[in-house]
Amino acid sequence: MTGIALVNERTGTVVWAAELTHRGDMIRQKLEKRRVVRRNRRKHKTRYRPARFNNRKRPNGWLAPSLQHRVETAMTWVKRLRKYCPITDISMELVRFDMQKLRNPEISGVSYQQGVLFGYELREYILTKWRHQCAYCGAKEVPLEIEHIHPKSKGGSDRVSNLAIACHKCNQKKGDKHVEQFLKKKPEVLKRLLAQAKAPLRDAAAVNSTRWALYNRLKETGLAIETGTGGLTKYNRTLQGLSKTHWLDAACVGKSTPMLKIATTQPLLITCKGRGGRQKAVVNKYGYPISHRPLKPIKGWQTGDITKHQVYGIGRITPRSRGSFVLTKSDKTQKSVKPTDLKPVSRRDGYSYKWV
Repeated sequence: MTGIALVNERTGTVVWAAELTHRGDMIRQKLEKRRVVRRNRRKHKTRYRPARFNNRKRPNGWLAPSLQHRVETAMTWVKRLRKYCPITDISMELVRFDMQKLRNPEISGVSYQQGVLFGYELREYILTKWRHQCAYCGAKEVPLEIEHIHPKSKGGSDRVSNLAIACHKCNQKKGDKHVEQFLKKKPEVLKRLLAQAKAPLRDAAAVNSTRWALYNRLKETGLAIETGTGGLTKYNRTLQGLSKTHWLDAACVGKSTPMLKIATTQPLLITCKGRGGRQKAVVNKYGYPISHRPLKPIKGWQTGDITKHQVYGIGRITPRSRGSFVLTKSDKTQKSVKPTDLKPVSRRDGYSYKWV
């Protein structure tokens, strides 16, 4: 999810905010499904086809489609907002977390470890990784403390892979015990904890993979670009006593963050839905066509368009190649309607919108 906020540079007022939900996982799943279908079809038709995976070369700066999608959707909303607002500069988190220094705190010596932002960088990463709940009992919305999985007094390190979040009760109860000893009666919790401790943070990895691609695309706009880290964002937000949300994080990015005045408390929730598939044939599990989809649009309408009916009011339309369409209202009820009785309210643009 990406937070967006428009801040008046002169007064420090947050005048508009939004939270953009990407569809990277959906893209990955669809590509995986397409790959399986194609493999099955080729296996049946050309089972002795020579391998071709060694004669492909990816260009420099190539990103996986699910990651490239994050860059493109962010740029789409930058361009849209520039049409309606006099934007003069952009502040972005170039890195969600400083991954190298989190893995090895000794990399820049004691001065970095004792800096103000290192504590925010480290704590925010661990809180996000352990989903803001105790790693041992799962307690939420209680004071949480950073805890060494393998005790430091018995050779445990300060690296982020050896750190977890625990409530005060679990932290005191564990003390300097080995984690295997502390959880010997809970083998399923021990297995989950050790696996989660080694696993990287997927969102942070995605942000770190797309950071330079997005930064270079933003530079092409000609606007002044300011960058910062997630630790600096949390420092700014905590300093002003603001709650943890994506849109407030967006307003607190960078060193130039002023004392904010929140003029909106209702961010727009934007979800990427896509513009529909381009696959003409509906295939079975072996990859062979069993039916065909009609060409889009159908009588000037596409699935997801918002329309107004003479009798049933406003709803989303699902066009069909036969005579009638399906109108879905806000209460999920569906009505069969004629296209001649419809008037367009909003054409589908690949996103859905709602207020908190």
